[in-house]
Amino acid sequence: MVLLNRRRLLVSAAAATAAVAVGRPAAAVLPQVNMEALIKAAQIDPRRADSAITTGSKDSVLLVERALQARGLLASTYVDGHFGTSTVAAYAAYQRSLGYSGLDATGLPGITSLRLLGEQRFTVVQPLSPGGVVAFRGVSVNTRTRAMLLEAERLLGAQLVVTQGSYTSGNSTSAGTHDGGGVLDLSVSGMTTTYRTTVVQRLRLVGFAAWLRTPSQGDWPYHIHAVALADTDQSAPAQHQAGDYYLGLNGLANRAPDDGPAVSPKRTWEEYQRTL
Repeated sequence: MVLLNRRRLLVSAAAATAAVAVGRPAAAVLPQVNMEALIKAAQIDPRRADSAITTGSKDSVLLVERALQARGLLASTYVDGHFGTSTVAAYAAYQRSLGYSGLDATGLPGITSLRLLGEQRFTVVQPLSPGGVVAFRGVSVNTRTRAMLLEAERLLGAQLVVTQGSYTSGNSTSAGTHDGGGVLDLSVSGMTTTYRTTVVQRLRLVGFAAWLRTPSQGDWPYHIHAVALADTDQSAPAQHQAGDYYLGLNGLANRAPDDGPAVSPKRTWEEYQRTL
């Protein structure tokens, strides 16, 4: 049996050599789009005041932009590695061409649409998925957000109270941030000023853009607002808050400097998990 298997291997090797000899083309190796890097750029770049390129994202963004250009959705001027507002609009148009609408057509790439766009052009590595929507402590969240909150609570050694979850609409004070996935509001009732800061810091450690919100900032009580970085189910306003967090801003309409505890580097959930 060993001898027979060896003969089969030799025959296979000979056949492969013969194929090369007669000039048959080898299967092309497609370039790779790193989805984690792509989504980071898609959140940060539209919020920049310039056309700077997010570190580590250029090659992936260019592959996506070239695919959008090939479909007649993006002008060559914007095929530059910067995932700015024109690229967002082009990707949203591509999503609509697939029949998507609403939260599925905000211009933030999801894994299904990205793989379809890449057919015969690129493969997708380090894919991102928000997971399914589940009921959790009386609110709706996706499984990625739930895992992130549970890990932050593990670091704190305490359970937090969720006052508003994700996938809600009609709340005028949230400005649409909770319409999609990855967003939570947490009660700070009974917390000291120091402990509030600690909670925000732990949330940031596991991949949330998180801030303590105060009544002086808007029509709301004291609470903690948290947005899961790189959540591909985010509403457009939540995407903007994530981008502003990366840029050192407070996630509010005034785009003032970040007033929360410094965390360096700023990591997504997936990047945090790789440190464990």
